[in-house]
Amino acid sequence: MRTDMHSFSEKLKFFGAFIRSPKTIGSVIPTSSRVISHILDQIDWKAARLIVEYGPGMGTITQPILERLHPDARLIAIDMNAGFINHLKLSIPDPRLVAVHGSAADVGRIIANHIAGGRADYIVSGLPFSTLPEGIDNHIMSETARALTPEGAFLVYQYSRYVVPLLRTHFTSVDEAKIWRNIPPCYIFRATK
Repeated sequence: MRTDMHSFSEKLKFFGAFIRSPKTIGSVIPTSSRVISHILDQIDWKAARLIVEYGPGMGTITQPILERLHPDARLIAIDMNAGFINHLKLSIPDPRLVAVHGSAADVGRIIANHIAGGRADYIVSGLPFSTLPEGIDNHIMSETARALTPEGAFLVYQYSRYVVPLLRTHFTSVDEAKIWRNIPPCYIFRATK
């Protein structure tokens, strides 16, 4: 069971990582429970067998995904921050979790390395698309669309609508919701092919 001090310690680590890499970490604090609930309510937990998470950070969404995930399903969490990946490996001893130090731009290769012929049912992302280096955002979108099953969905949470044109370039349907009771208010997008 988590203690308040442990949670506070994790928040400090997350904040420190943000200070060191503000362009690759989307927020100064971990994602709120309201945002997490809205994202996870969009997943068909009975059918999902592979979920990919971009930018899991300290596992704020990772753990709730695993709590709902089917016993036969897998979660691949991809992060550029080796410290976050090490934290996940040490703090979440769940055999369904594959924590990978790498880039979301390599999602197809990463999935292939862990699940032969696999494609994701859902990809969840909090990557800060508005601050990613030019061209990387488009490459991640392209690879994400390829990595999803035909019925799959890309679930993106952001603090701006910057990502909408990128989503519309690679997906045929983009639904949007805004969570006002979050600091700052957060957009959640569901993109499908």
